[in-house]
This record gives sequence, C-alpha cells and structure tokens, in this order.
Amino acid sequence: MERQLFGLLLDFEVDFRKLYGSRSSKTFKPKKNIPEGTHQYDLMKHAAATLGSGNLRLAVMLPEGEDLNEWVAVNTVDFFNQINMLYGTITEFCTEESCPIMSAGPKYEYHWADGLTVKKPIKCSAPKYIDYLMTWVQDQLDDETLFPSKIGVPFPKNFLSIAKTILKRLFRVYAHIYHQHFPEVVQLGEEAHLNTSFKHFIFFVQEFNLIDRRELAPLQELIEKLTAKECR
Repeated sequence: MERQLFGLLLDFEVDFRKLYGSRSSKTFKPKKNIPEGTHQYDLMKHAAATLGSGNLRLAVMLPEGEDLNEWVAVNTVDFFNQINMLYGTITEFCTEESCPIMSAGPKYEYHWADGLTVKKPIKCSAPKYIDYLMTWVQDQLDDETLFPSKIGVPFPKNFLSIAKTILKRLFRVYAHIYHQHFPEVVQLGEEAHLNTSFKHFIFFVQEFNLIDRRELAPLQELIEKLTAKECR
C-alpha cells in the first residue's frame, strides 16, 4: 500500500501541471531543480529509488558513506517542491477572506518574521504568510553559500541550524493545510498525496531530530496515527 501511495506522489507533479498549470498564483513558486551531474543529483535519484521500496523509515536513513549535510540539503529541496505543489492545489480556497490569520487550529497562530526585512513578527493572513515563507525558503535554497551544489564547495558550519529553521517553517504549511483545508484536499482527491508527503517529511525530521517536538504539537495526533504502524 505504501508503495502504491508513493507511486501516486511521483505522478503528482505531472497531474498538478495538467490540472493547475494555467492558474495564476503568487504563492506557487517555480520548482527548485538540483543540477544533473552533481553528487546531490545522484543522492536525489538514490532517495527516489529507496522511497520506491515502500519502506519510508529505511528511505530517510543516511546512505552509508554519505555526508549528512548533503543528504539534508537534497531532502529539504524535495520537501520544498512537494509542499509548494500541494499548497498550490488549494490556493483558491486559502484567501484573505477565508484565512485572515495564519493558523493551525484554534490554539496555534503564526506571525511572520525573517530577521532581515521583517525583524518584528507581523500578523498576516495565511496566503500572505505562506507567500513570505515560500519566497524566503526559495531564497535560501538559491543561495550557493548556504546550499552549495558544486562538488568541493563546503556547507556553512551552521548549515543544520539553517535547515532546521526551513523545515520548521515548512511544517507550518502542512499544519495549516490539514487544519484549515483538509475537506478541500479530499474534494480534490489529493489526500493520498498529502498524507504520503507528510509521512515522509515526519520520518525524515524524526530521523535526524530536525524539528523540536513542541513545534509539531499542532499535528501530534495525526503524526502518532501515521507513524503507529512503523512503531509496532
């Protein structure tokens, strides 16, 4: 069953382009591509192959002999692309009127700050917050000093800290979609894509302790349900 779901996820980008390619969306960002011929591209192909085996726990593990920073970088790019497309399917439902605040249920509200252009956290609508967030992540991924793609160029010493912040913020998009837009996801027939993508994401951040448990609280019950089978 897991393999079948991942097959759906692999086909998701093609389906998305067919269904939503003509939609104009400020939030939907261009896909971040890893250059062919690089070691990170080889790692990306390895990740796809192991995911195809159907064992997500095994698939997220660091391949033997590989650099942790490169593995985290490749997977962070992949999660950005996945979340970018998933959110893109429900942008017409996530509007200034329907989502005037960026929330993940009644207990969790997020205010935006990037520490540079927006130093003091600001309250904003969900679509505005997610646009800020995805633009910020895209800028990080495009920065060769943070995410080097050339062989021999070292990662910064604080790379894992940077990746943790990115993944923590990407989780908030999952949380918003699940809490505020899951009926629309079901309506679109995308729940299998969403669940598989989120399960993969959770297994990855758990494997390398990349997100504090407190940050995962808005979806803790779902996380326990999705991961229960593998924990037995």
